[in-house]
Amino acid sequence: MESRSADTEIALRTEAIVGRLKPLEGPLLPILHDIQREFGYVPQASLPVIASGLNLSRAEVHGVVSFYHDYREASAGRHVIKLCRAEACQSMGGDELADRLLGLLGLDWHETGADRKVTIEPVYCLGLCACAPAAMVDGEVIGRLDATMVDELAKAVQA
Repeated sequence: MESRSADTEIALRTEAIVGRLKPLEGPLLPILHDIQREFGYVPQASLPVIASGLNLSRAEVHGVVSFYHDYREASAGRHVIKLCRAEACQSMGGDELADRLLGLLGLDWHETGADRKVTIEPVYCLGLCACAPAAMVDGEVIGRLDATMVDELAKAVQA
């Protein structure tokens, strides 16, 4: 019963967002951004509301959500770490640092710890190739990542 009322609340809040942004040209992405900002993720209960409001199929909406890796199907942890996996960062030791951080956090890619403190995600270029290896922590970029920084980062996000 709780799930049904939660889905109803999600649907109502989604309808408000769709109604507000539907007049835009190409409104799907702005709607998805606002929904993720509102809920912290894109709930499954939002998809049929969006599809109906924009006269799209659920499959079309789901396809867009699943194509863009920044949209989440579940809420992220309090801290979000994005590690660059592109070639420049790999060539500067990014793979070893990634393995180290994953081990320290006890997580794998796209996972959120059971304590909801941290989510770790791979990204493919943060635009800091000259400062590789790079990461983004809670929206702030970090360049020239090294083992000491990874250790400090792991401690900070778990505190």
